[in-house]
Amino acid sequence: MVHSGPARFGPPAARRAEGGPSVISAKIVVGGGFGAGKTTFVGSVSEIAPLTTEAVLTDASTSVDDLAATPDKSTTTVAMDFGRLSLDAELILYLFGTPGQHRFWFMWDDLIRGAIGAVVLVDTRRLADCFAAVDFFEDRGLPYVVGVNCFDGVLSHSVEDVREALAIESAVPIIACDARERESTKNTLIALVEHAMRRSVAARA
Repeated sequence: MVHSGPARFGPPAARRAEGGPSVISAKIVVGGGFGAGKTTFVGSVSEIAPLTTEAVLTDASTSVDDLAATPDKSTTTVAMDFGRLSLDAELILYLFGTPGQHRFWFMWDDLIRGAIGAVVLVDTRRLADCFAAVDFFEDRGLPYVVGVNCFDGVLSHSVEDVREALAIESAVPIIACDARERESTKNTLIALVEHAMRRSVAARA
């Protein structure tokens, strides 16, 4: 069950079975610019068939959405993507991918409610597209990590260059990842959980 209130790491709220291991569920948001790989990220790591709300790009949308770096993209998320990942027997992550087009960003505040943190996916070919996502999560005080998506398996810019370009503080993890690869996306999510836990512990110290 996804928590609807403010997220905290604390006592488990459910058990798999009588006498079985305690289960903690956590909500994670996957954000970023248009075409950054959010739907692919959720789909590659989800242990269930991901729920997607994609619509075909129309001629009208191509006039406002930059497809130069993603000429083969034919659909876009209009509400959210949803997936699930069990990190182990006691921790289940529920993943919510946000729509990337600016005209759907009014939904973001609803999507982050109850989340423990966010992954901001970055396409280094269009760094400016993720500025708004970074600002959004920072303004709301939500822990986040930056996932530098290696399109075609190539990291076009170093992690240090991305940190400098986005003016990301040193405490925020930046991870090179491949949204198509399950282990890569899983490691990015683990980095986020660890970062959110550190933030939670520090806030209560």
